[in-house]
Amino acid sequence: MDVAGVQKTPPSIVKLKPIETTSETFKEFGQVIGASPDSKKFGPQDAQLDLSRGIPRFYIMHLKDQPLKFAVITHHASVTQCLGSIGGHVWYLGVAKPSILDPNEIKGDAGMNIMKSSCGYFYIPPAVEDVRIFRISGPKFLKLNRGTWHAGPLFKADTMDFYNLELSNTNVVDHTTHNFRTQNGVDILIDD
Repeated sequence: MDVAGVQKTPPSIVKLKPIETTSETFKEFGQVIGASPDSKKFGPQDAQLDLSRGIPRFYIMHLKDQPLKFAVITHHASVTQCLGSIGGHVWYLGVAKPSILDPNEIKGDAGMNIMKSSCGYFYIPPAVEDVRIFRISGPKFLKLNRGTWHAGPLFKADTMDFYNLELSNTNVVDHTTHNFRTQNGVDILIDD
C-alpha cells in the first residue's frame, strides 16, 4: 500500500522474446565483435570505439542475481561501451536505439516527451515498444553505440563475470536512466 492506504497497482508485464545476436540484428545498437586472427589488420570488423572524453576503464565485473526481468534502462551519452561474458556463457541484454537530441534541432517539443538529463543534454525516453532483447552466446562481445539504452547483462545463472570497457567515471557522471515501471507502468520479462 502507498502512503494514502490505497493499494498500488502492480506493473503490467511485457514479455519479449530474445533475438539471437548477429552483426545484422544488432547493427542499430552497436557492433557484435567475434574472434579474428591476430594478424588481421584493423578494420570495420573491429570495435569502433569512442573513449575520447575521459580515461578508459577496462575491468571484470562480477554480477549476482540478474534475472531475466527489468524495469530500468540506462544510457551513456559520452562513451561507447563494450560488454562480454567471460567464458562465452549465454546472457541477455535489453536495448533501445539512442535518443539523444541535438539542442540545435529542438524547435518546441512538437508533442515529443523531451527530457533534460542531469548531464545537461536532451533526450527522448525510450518507448516500451522500441525495446529489443538480445541473446548473446559464445566468444563474442557487444560494443554499444554512444547513447544506446541498455538493461543488463541479465542471465539465468546465480553469478557471472563480464568484461566491461567504458570510462573511469561513466557510472558517476554519464548515467541516465528511464524507469518503465514508474513512467510506463510495466516491467519487461525476457521470455526464453
